[in-house]
Amino acid sequence: MEAAKAKMGSEDVLRQTSRLASSSALLQILFRLITFGLNAFTLRYVSKEIIGIVNVRLMLLYSTVVFLAREAFRRACLSGSTRRNWTKTFNLLWTIVPLGVCWSVFLGWVWLDILEVPDENAVPYYNFGVVAFGLSAVIELLGEPFWVLAQVHLFVRLKVIAESLSIICKCFLTVILVVTYPHWGLYIFSLAQLLYTSVLVLCYIMYFMMFLGSPEATKKSFPVTRMISVLPNFGQDEEFVNWEEAKLTWSFFKQSFLKQVLTEGERYVMTFLNVLNFGDQGVYDIVNNLGSLTARFIFLPIEESFYVYFAKVLERGKDTRFQKQDDISMAAAVLESLLKLVLLIGLTITVFGYAYSQLALDLYGGSMLSLGSGPSLLRCYSLYVLLLAVNGVTECFTFASMCKEEVDRYNFVMLALSLVFLCMSYFLTYWQGSIGFIFANCFNMGIRIAHSIRYIHNYFAQTPYKPLKGLLISPLLLVVYVICGVAMGFSEVFLCCDKGWLARLIHVAVGALCFTATLATIFFTETKLIHFVKKHILSRYTKEVLK
Repeated sequence: MEAAKAKMGSEDVLRQTSRLASSSALLQILFRLITFGLNAFTLRYVSKEIIGIVNVRLMLLYSTVVFLAREAFRRACLSGSTRRNWTKTFNLLWTIVPLGVCWSVFLGWVWLDILEVPDENAVPYYNFGVVAFGLSAVIELLGEPFWVLAQVHLFVRLKVIAESLSIICKCFLTVILVVTYPHWGLYIFSLAQLLYTSVLVLCYIMYFMMFLGSPEATKKSFPVTRMISVLPNFGQDEEFVNWEEAKLTWSFFKQSFLKQVLTEGERYVMTFLNVLNFGDQGVYDIVNNLGSLTARFIFLPIEESFYVYFAKVLERGKDTRFQKQDDISMAAAVLESLLKLVLLIGLTITVFGYAYSQLALDLYGGSMLSLGSGPSLLRCYSLYVLLLAVNGVTECFTFASMCKEEVDRYNFVMLALSLVFLCMSYFLTYWQGSIGFIFANCFNMGIRIAHSIRYIHNYFAQTPYKPLKGLLISPLLLVVYVICGVAMGFSEVFLCCDKGWLARLIHVAVGALCFTATLATIFFTETKLIHFVKKHILSRYTKEVLK
């Protein structure tokens, strides 16, 4: 009876997690496509230099403050049951805000007084931009307790609607100001960034103001009943925070900066070492954003949602022999299917991305992107997406199951990787230009994948389960990928992209036929994966639409 209840519990978590991943991915695609089009429109009105300053330097300031202030707290507080002392969790989460203020002030000083300041005529209002982006980071941190509360309880619509609405507001304000006041320069993007974080935080606050204490919350026995309960509580006699969560947070915090360097390493090299001018930084960042669309649309929602699943189902640091075997079995099956899913998506992007990079850049940004190094950058990035996809799932499982001591040991691995990555980025960029950043990222991601694969292999060594089989695909499917890659490569040489629109349409038709053949082969060779997707992803999305 207990085993049956445990199995039902883990299956319920899996169903809700799958619903979160599928809804996040599919609904964000709809809203991000609007963003995609608006950004393509904006490219026609601003210079490469402004794009480089905003998307590389100022967004690096914002992402660094937010990441260093909250990432460790997120990972620690998402672990465990929904039934906990939420007062202590909220107290711990509110320490993010003063931490974020400190990081914002310190890094703002670095950005203003240490780094090279761009020419005021080419990029006006730089100082205001630094202050505005630092302030926007602090504003976003004010909503972190509400974000964690929503994520732990798998509030699907709230996360998707809040993020999508804030992105759309940011894009529309940017377009309006770019068209009407193009001389405002960085004022435009600074005001849009402040609007984005304000709308995002307000969405979470307004939702919980209506939800807490409502009949729906009472019916669900929601553990928090009043908005005042979310605020920090200094009056209780017991300990201010849960020290187990605090210790785990400290372990993740020591790792946070290292992971940020690995994630944003090329931007740090560009910002602090000046290996590229602001215009080249702008082109690289546009190509980087275009190449990472799939990572943001599909891989990131999958990673975030299934991190919650693995963290809830598995017990940190406990041997698999002493955990519930139904949970271990289901976790292994889910991990195997996820690995196969992201591997096939990544392979498809790599094969098709190589042949259609120049056409995509020409349609998106015109000759500014399609001429020069842009197509080569995007081709290399399509290979990086494959490694990014596999690493997202392997590290998702690794971080969800590691104990505190294992996380501490991994910090030393991350330190070594950070140093090697920075050195490789610097030298490869001087050797190969901006493509060197992608080569360095590929090397870094490959090492991280190897470490996570080793951990997963050891984790399941005492069980009959082999989830790493998800990284193997059928020989027939591999042959189809090779044939499609060769056919589309010839099509690009003879039909794209300076031979008129008819030739372009034929080139697109060749890709459509190859894509159809690839999907058909996947459908007939990967039946286990198709069943997983139908049961846990597509069915959840269909139910959401019907609701």
